[in-house]
Amino acid sequence: MPSSRINDLSFDIAAGFGGAGLSRAQRLARIDALATLMDTAFIVPGTNIRFGFDALLGLVPGIGDVVTTAMSLYIVKEARALGAPRRIVARMLANVALDGVVGVVPLVGDLFDVAFRSNRKNLALLQRHFGDEARAYYPTRSQVDSSDG
Repeated sequence: MPSSRINDLSFDIAAGFGGAGLSRAQRLARIDALATLMDTAFIVPGTNIRFGFDALLGLVPGIGDVVTTAMSLYIVKEARALGAPRRIVARMLANVALDGVVGVVPLVGDLFDVAFRSNRKNLALLQRHFGDEARAYYPTRSQVDSSDG
């Protein structure tokens, strides 16, 4: 079974995306990792501008926005499976829909992806709902930065 470990978070490729056997905190950490990959994984050198695969794949006409919207909908599916209330899931769907609709506009949509960061917004909704449990598995970047002091 091929697997890799990143910061104490095990990704078992053979287990798929079901999340069976993972705690809620581990599943939230996985959502955090995906949201980071999609929205803020890279930085424009010499600036504070962050972007992710959502903006990069959006450059591919047609299929890029379909793929990134599907990945964003996976985060919403996971939120529902974790027990997020319908009002939060509805807000998450609205974020994904806005990102998907504006994302199809050439160039403007890609700039919008960089600025709007729907996946990070959706993660923040989940973190507010689940409170400290959402940060129990591993610390967020801000928690790590504040402990370096």
